[in-house]
Amino acid sequence: MNRQLHKDKNLKICLVASGGGHLTELLRLSESWKQFQTHFITTVPVVQEKLQSSGNVYVVGECNRQQPIQVLKVFLRCLKIIFREKPNVVISTGAAAGCMMCFLAKLNGARIVWIDSITNVRKISLSGRMVRYIADLFLVQWPELVKKYNNVEFIGAVI
Repeated sequence: MNRQLHKDKNLKICLVASGGGHLTELLRLSESWKQFQTHFITTVPVVQEKLQSSGNVYVVGECNRQQPIQVLKVFLRCLKIIFREKPNVVISTGAAAGCMMCFLAKLNGARIVWIDSITNVRKISLSGRMVRYIADLFLVQWPELVKKYNNVEFIGAVI
């Protein structure tokens, strides 16, 4: 990623992860954004209080491709957050809400970092397969996946 971005202390980072394992993996990287202004987007309210010490926390709800009405609701919530927060970078471990935020933020000029889940051993996630084309940095957690996909990198596992 651009070194100038890394030096900018006014950098606004949007951290997006579904509840559970996606969020656990993302939080394992928390040292990397401590000096920047951050906000979280997650899918379940149960983690909201835990994350509030790191900035604003938005809960957009769960959705998947079998729930088109819920997908639309989550998309509209994400769109509202993009206009409110105007992040320079989005870091996401997935899933659907992370994918949506990556596309919306990219349209708004943000840089995208996607970290595909360690559970994706044989192929990258559906959300990851979509985001891969717009990501500035796409990380997988299994070296075998680098041989299988273009534009992905392996630098180690999060967990």
